[in-house]
Amino acid sequence: MTDYGHDLWFGSFITPAAHPPEAPVELAVTSEGAGLDLVSFQDHPYQPAFQDTWTLMTYAAARTERIRLSGNVMCLPLRPPAVLARATASLDRLSRGRVELGLGAGAFWDAIVAMGGRRLEPAQSVRALEEAIRVIRGLWDTDESAPLKIEGEFHRLTGAKRGPAPAHRIPIHIGALKPRMLRLTGRVADGWLPSLGYLPDGPKSLGPMNDQIDEAAAGAGREPTAIIRALNISGRFTDGGNGGGLFEGTSATWAEQIADLALQFGVSGFILTSDEPVDLNRFGQEVAPQARALVESERTL
Repeated sequence: MTDYGHDLWFGSFITPAAHPPEAPVELAVTSEGAGLDLVSFQDHPYQPAFQDTWTLMTYAAARTERIRLSGNVMCLPLRPPAVLARATASLDRLSRGRVELGLGAGAFWDAIVAMGGRRLEPAQSVRALEEAIRVIRGLWDTDESAPLKIEGEFHRLTGAKRGPAPAHRIPIHIGALKPRMLRLTGRVADGWLPSLGYLPDGPKSLGPMNDQIDEAAAGAGREPTAIIRALNISGRFTDGGNGGGLFEGTSATWAEQIADLALQFGVSGFILTSDEPVDLNRFGQEVAPQARALVESERTL
């Protein structure tokens, strides 16, 4: 078992659908009312059926007061890191420190290229992401007075002025599945954010994938426990009994399964993929408090 000891938190993962245009923002408001800790939006800038993720996050920030906001995850090949750094810091200041940054190296390359992005091989995309994180954190570091200069393979800054500084230390979460990305997460990220449905062996993958992150973190002189483990999940609520699968059953069943993943694999953030208000309310108002109580009880034994 690998319990990293972090408090549990819960969020929503919303589709930025264009019709009706206000629906994703209303779901963010619903998520806050349900007591969830974070609302996140898919980022597929090449998808014409979706509204722009960053615009939605900004609108949602203005409509909410407490909940944290994030892209899940931002498509780096179509988001220049220097511009993304300033946008993220600006929204963090405007929202009084509620922004987190999820980053992905890119996946749907034909669509990315069609939008003007550069096609990268897998190893290149990981190196480009690592350079981008240097750019982003460098521009946020306003304690350093010298302009930022980075002569990278993919990103080049020749003396960019730093700032604005975000309102708080913005955590960077990486959507990682393959070994190179897992090692990058261990070296430089604040959090790991995969989707359960894409894990090659389901929840059993979490153990060996955690090990890769931990080994890379230790090799970089970092404490593995400093890296938050989150998970995008989906499923079906029922009113009686267990449907027989993971995240298929009553709220109590969901809470038990979440507690098991938290205690066995160290997952502390659970983000529900759903555009249904009733599911978001049930997740925040019923599942979350039950899961927290189960984990707290087990940890105090």
